[in-house]
Amino acid sequence: MQLQQIDMNLFPVLDAIYNTRNLTRAAERLHITQPAVSNALARLRRALDDPLFIRTPSGMSPTPLTESIMPKVQQALALLGSSVTEHHRFDPATAQRTLRVSMNDMAETLVLPQLLEHLQAVAPGISVESYYVPRDQLVKELAANSLDFALDVPMISATQLNQYRLSADRYQCMVRPDHPLAGASSLTLEQYLALEHIHVSSRRSGPGIADIALNKLGRRRKVRLRVQHYRVAPLVVLKTDLALTVPVSLAQQYPAKRFELPFQIPQMDWHLLWHRSQDEDDAHRWLREQVLNLLG
Repeated sequence: MQLQQIDMNLFPVLDAIYNTRNLTRAAERLHITQPAVSNALARLRRALDDPLFIRTPSGMSPTPLTESIMPKVQQALALLGSSVTEHHRFDPATAQRTLRVSMNDMAETLVLPQLLEHLQAVAPGISVESYYVPRDQLVKELAANSLDFALDVPMISATQLNQYRLSADRYQCMVRPDHPLAGASSLTLEQYLALEHIHVSSRRSGPGIADIALNKLGRRRKVRLRVQHYRVAPLVVLKTDLALTVPVSLAQQYPAKRFELPFQIPQMDWHLLWHRSQDEDDAHRWLREQVLNLLG
């Protein structure tokens, strides 16, 4: 069957199933019944002569054909949506909208105070929801419009996303101001390795960026505490002899002694990420510009 002969109303169903991997949730998203979703999927399967999705224990898994056509389908749906609404000019002063952003707790600390201050002045009707989405789920969440943006490290293989570098942050080692080493002007590698460290990670196991750099030197640090969040780690530093290797932008917010690291470690790159399908949406473009102007 020719593409022109396919009912275009079926493609939002394809998009919903692709993003949710579940017929029931796709129906809820589209505000239709599950039998209607199943019927639309059956019609698409006949039209495209492909199963499109395979049922697995983890959900509806897309076939290679589905993966190949989805970027164009999502682009077309986004273009249609922007065409329908382009006559409604976005007015930030009167807009009522929720901005949904994925970021970790350190990014929240650095970004949200100035972002909310700015929005309160120029767009008081815009609310913000911030929560962390694991990187392996980001593309799916952004494609489904469950997220507007993500602030994270660059995702080189995610060709569906636009990515803009906001800043680069080098790491330092911080200890409490009355730490036994606080009087030193610098920190040697042996002194660093003699310290007991805090490691911040949302994962239950695995090395951090400092550990990877030290492994290349054939060395290993002693991790005494592993925590999920950056905000709690400096508070522990100020109460103990533990050390924390952390980006400068966070370390400088505390009355701590800071040392340059005695070994090379890559900087932390912060990128703003969004799905290409949102490029032409007026509201999304305005919100994107505000974030870039504030942080870029």
